[in-house]
Amino acid sequence: MYSGITMKDKTVLILGSSSDLGVIVVEKFLKKGWKVLAHYNSNNKKLKNLEKKEKKIELIQANFNNINSINYIKKKITKENIISYVNLIGFVSKKSYLKSNLSSLLKSLKLNSLIPNEILKLTIKNMTKKKFGRILNISSIGVKYGGGENSYEYSLSKHLLEFYPKYLRNLSKLNILSNILRVGVTKTKIHKKIKNKNLKFRINLIPIKRAADPSEIADMIYYLASDNNTFITNENIAISGGE
Repeated sequence: MYSGITMKDKTVLILGSSSDLGVIVVEKFLKKGWKVLAHYNSNNKKLKNLEKKEKKIELIQANFNNINSINYIKKKITKENIISYVNLIGFVSKKSYLKSNLSSLLKSLKLNSLIPNEILKLTIKNMTKKKFGRILNISSIGVKYGGGENSYEYSLSKHLLEFYPKYLRNLSKLNILSNILRVGVTKTKIHKKIKNKNLKFRINLIPIKRAADPSEIADMIYYLASDNNTFITNENIAISGGE
C-alpha cells in the first residue's frame, strides 16, 4: 500500500523530545511499534528511563548552538532509514518586540527553524528513495496573533516554519506529505518560562475554556506524522480549542 514500507522501515526522527509534549509523542510512536530517534539537548530522566525499557528508541544528544553537535546529528541521521520527521523544538528567549535584538533574534530563528530545516533536508533524501514520508513542524497559535508580550522572537521563529518551499509541495507526488500543526495553550511547563504570562486570562479567551492536555496534541501529531495520514498535506492545522 505504501510503496513497500514495512514495520521494520518505520523510523521517526523527533527533534526536541525532552519537552513535556516531546516525551509523550515519543511514547506514542513507541507504542505503535516505530523505531524512535529522540533528539534532545539537556538531560531528561523520562527519556533515559524509556531507553532502559524500550528496545526501539535511540537517544541523540545535540546542542544546536554547537557546530560539532550539529555535524554529529547530521552524520547520524544519514545512516538511518527515516520516513517521518517531527520538529518539536521550542526555544523561548523571553523577549518582547522592543527588547529584542539581532543576536537573540538570530538565535531563536536558528534553533527553532533554520537548523531543523537543514536536518529535514537530509531526511528527505531517504523519503524520496522510499517514496514515502511524513513531515510535521510544530508551530504556535501565537503566530496567528503576533506573539505574546514576551514571546515575540519565539513566535517569529515559528512563523518562519510555516513557509512552504515549492519543493516541499511537489513532494506530495512521491507520497511525502508535509504539514504544520499550530498548537494552542497546552498544560506544559513552557508557559512558566514566559515572564508575566497570565495563563488564566489566556484560557478564558479560548472558546472551549480550557487548555489542551498534552496527550490530545500527541494524538494529532501521531496521526499527521504517521502512515495514518494518507491525504493531508501542505496544510496549517490549528489545534487550539477554537481560539
